[in-house]
Amino acid sequence: MLKTTAMRSFFMLVAACMAVSAYAQKKNNSILLNDRFAGLDTAFERVLKDQLAAGFAVAVVEKDKIVYAKGFGFRDYEKKLPVTPNTLFAIGSCTKAFTSSLLGILQKEKKIDFDEPAVKYLPSLKFYNEDMDKHISIRDMMSHRTGLPRHDYSWYLFKTNSRDSLLQRIRYQEPSFGIRERWQYNNFMFLTQGLIAEKLTGKSWEENITTYLFRPLGMTRSNTSIEALTKDPDAAIGYGIKKDSIIDKLDYYPINAMGPAGSINSSVNEMAKWVITWINSGKYEGKEILPASYVNNAMSAQMVSGSGLPSKERTDVFFSSYGMGWSLSSYKGHYRVEHGGNIDGFSASTCFFPTDSIGIIVLTNQNASSVTSIVRNMIADRLLKLPYFDWNKDILESNKKAKEAAKAAEKTTSSNQQKNTRPSHALQNYEGIYTHPGYGSMELIVRNDSLFGYIGANDVTWLKHYHFDIFSPFNIDKDGSIDTSANSPLKFQFFMNEAGEINALSLKLEPTLDALKFYRSPRTIKTNAGDLQKYTGDYELNGVTVKVSVKSNTLFTLVPGQPEYEMSALGNDRFALKIAPGYYVQFEVKDNEVTQLTFQQPNGNFVAKRKK
Repeated sequence: MLKTTAMRSFFMLVAACMAVSAYAQKKNNSILLNDRFAGLDTAFERVLKDQLAAGFAVAVVEKDKIVYAKGFGFRDYEKKLPVTPNTLFAIGSCTKAFTSSLLGILQKEKKIDFDEPAVKYLPSLKFYNEDMDKHISIRDMMSHRTGLPRHDYSWYLFKTNSRDSLLQRIRYQEPSFGIRERWQYNNFMFLTQGLIAEKLTGKSWEENITTYLFRPLGMTRSNTSIEALTKDPDAAIGYGIKKDSIIDKLDYYPINAMGPAGSINSSVNEMAKWVITWINSGKYEGKEILPASYVNNAMSAQMVSGSGLPSKERTDVFFSSYGMGWSLSSYKGHYRVEHGGNIDGFSASTCFFPTDSIGIIVLTNQNASSVTSIVRNMIADRLLKLPYFDWNKDILESNKKAKEAAKAAEKTTSSNQQKNTRPSHALQNYEGIYTHPGYGSMELIVRNDSLFGYIGANDVTWLKHYHFDIFSPFNIDKDGSIDTSANSPLKFQFFMNEAGEINALSLKLEPTLDALKFYRSPRTIKTNAGDLQKYTGDYELNGVTVKVSVKSNTLFTLVPGQPEYEMSALGNDRFALKIAPGYYVQFEVKDNEVTQLTFQQPNGNFVAKRKK
């Protein structure tokens, strides 16, 4: 009895010692964990100040846990509302990994083969030529190796809410290299992936993202539109920097049509769940979200994206490739998977080191910001136990040198502008709608003796005469002011047809290709059947009868042996043939009666008298 009691006391003592030891070890681990982030809050405040950022949030994950998450600065700079780890930001192109993952899930379900031609799964997709149709695969689109350059102005300037409209533009977008010849970033190819997922599932891209990714990961506040972002009570407002020193509020940029390439909005806390999934081979809280085979392929090199050579200053940063929605590199001997994101007023970085089981997410409401890379690298150096490097100072010095170099270049660069020249036509003759099928349409209008370009409903550009038939564009701010301190490198160059009529303009919108031509159609006016009735009747043209009739408030002309031509009213009794640019019909009216019409064509004018 005494022996048993003694032994029980002994075991209780051992258990107590073990508990104390475990508590002490847990406490020490907590101290060590906190030590890794010691001083970072102060350093991040300094980054915020030096980089003139309104705010940013950061989260760090290790294996399957968030070990650090904080907000700095303001989500609303004017109202001084603070950023938190739950504040929503636009993540821009960090969306791409989400979109490609949908196809990764469909691949496991054997609904898609990455190495089959993309048009097999989306018949409405057409490329610039037949060879591209036959050979561009899903994998090519995922890894930016289709031969297509960015063509970003097509969706960024020539806005549309229709994904089908954007898809139709692809067939008119010229490649600059052969398939798999060179890596070239292209947002349209991620739009297309989203549409392929829609076709295979019968659900919208938004529904697929929510069903397959947001909901299983518990990303309950993440969304896919500016409309949803602005309704959230903890959403960031985007900012830029004006005149190198002023934090300036920017409008949100809705990119619903191009959504699969970059419209997700999220917080660092919710993005942490996404990164944990990738670190753990596609699993979150023990449940498979993404197929492990897809995860391995997506973060493996599919295409060399750059030389990836180390510099003298960065001998330990090298290797540059692209996987499927992820950029791959070697960061000081550690394999890094990362993607940046930028959209008006916001920048993002989603990053993880798969062999180190570490992930870092940085989101900021600053346009084209360096904050994301500075903060990401500062944390990576700490967690990977690498020598200290002042990334903030390095970026400040680099930016300073770049500005100095730009100013020096301005002084040594001479203008090719020819003085004392005039446009070949009166400004009214440049008015019209200019269209490129791979981009869209813009309308040029004369107001108060100046030429203005309207691209979309709200984007207005003043076209200032540069020389001859070339004009320089200047943006008009929301307050109506125009900054003319520097000429834009972009130039509007106008062309005329054989009849001397302005019929096109060219713009160098894609650096790797020749200037794109936008063909002109005249501005039209609305008409009704009553107004058009006076033009109807038979007209005699060299013994042939030309018939003019009205159908559904539209005027038509029929010449024997030719198709019936629909005409658009231009005003002053003049009409344009819709399908024949440069061809017009001018009616002559006397005492409110039409006496004749004249076909105005590049090869001459042809008069037809009205029959009595």
